[in-house]
Amino acid sequence: MPKPLTCDPALLDLDLHGRRYVITGANSGIGLVTARQLAAQGAEVVMACRRVGEAEARIAEIRAELPDARLEARELDLGSLASVRVFAEGLLADGGRLDGLVNNAGVMNTPQGRTADGFELQLGINHLGHFLLTELLRPMLQRSAPSRIVNLSSCFHDKAMGREGDIHFDDLHYDRRRYDGWEAYAQSKLANLLHARGLARRLDGTGVTAVSVHPGWVRTNLARNTMPMWMQDFVLRPVFRVMGMIEPWEGAQTTLHCLLADDVPQHAGAYYSQTGTYRDKAANKGGWPLRSPNPRAHDDALVERLWQVSERLVGLAEEAPAR
Repeated sequence: MPKPLTCDPALLDLDLHGRRYVITGANSGIGLVTARQLAAQGAEVVMACRRVGEAEARIAEIRAELPDARLEARELDLGSLASVRVFAEGLLADGGRLDGLVNNAGVMNTPQGRTADGFELQLGINHLGHFLLTELLRPMLQRSAPSRIVNLSSCFHDKAMGREGDIHFDDLHYDRRRYDGWEAYAQSKLANLLHARGLARRLDGTGVTAVSVHPGWVRTNLARNTMPMWMQDFVLRPVFRVMGMIEPWEGAQTTLHCLLADDVPQHAGAYYSQTGTYRDKAANKGGWPLRSPNPRAHDDALVERLWQVSERLVGLAEEAPAR
C-alpha cells in the first residue's frame, strides 16, 4: 500500500488562537486526535458527543499535557433530530465565532436498526443528523467567514465490500428490501460526499468552504460492529498495518489539511482522500483533492435530489413526496 498522505508541518504550527471549531464524535479516534491538535494550536474546540462523560475524561487527559487547552464537551446524539436541535440552539445562543464544523461522527456496518426518528441507522446518524446540524449552524458559519465545513465520507462511497455506492431513493430505510449493512454504509458515505457538493453550490460567495474527506482505513472503534477492538489491536494490527491500516493521527491528516490549508477554498465541494481502496486502483494512493471513481459522486442532479429529500426528512421543508 502507498504511504499515508501527511499535512504540511507548517499548517500544524499555525496560531489558531481566536478560532473556534465544532467536531462531532470527538471523544475517540480521528475526532479526538483532531480536537487535540486544534487545541494544541490555540483553538477553542467544542466536542459534540453522545457520551459526554467519556469526552470529559478525554479532556482531562489532554489538559494533563496541555493545561491551557480550551476544550468543551457538549451532548449531541445524531440519531435524534431533537438532540441536534437542542445542541444547535445552545451553540447559537452562546453567540461568538464558528470557524469550522467537522462532521466526523459515524457508525459502520451496524445491525439493522432505526434512529429515534425512524430513519435507517447509518443514513440517519452519518448523513441526516449531520445535514440538520449543518443547516442550523450555517448562519453562524457565514457570520464567521472565512470558515469551513468538513464531512467525513469514506472510500466506501465508491464500493463497500463489493456493494455499489448509490442512493436508494425507492427504499432509503430498507422498509421493503433485505437489509445489507455494507450497502447501507456505502449509501450513507456517498450521501456525505454529495452533501458537501450541495453545500458548496449554496455557499458560493459566502466565504464558507465545504468539502468531504476519506480519512483512510483507520484503527478506530468504528469497526466495532465488524470485529472486537481487542482483535483489531492485539491480534490483527500488524497484518492490517501491512495491508494499509493507519493510526488515528494519520487518519486526521486529511481533515486538518482541509481545515487549515490556504488552497482548499479553490476546491469547494471537492473530495479529499487519504490512501484508500477504490475500483480504480490509480486512486488508491489518495489525493488532495481526488476525483472519485464513482460516477454518482459527480451527478449534480443526484446532489439536488438528495438535498430535497434530506430537507423533507429532517423537517426543513414542507411535506412533499420524495422524488
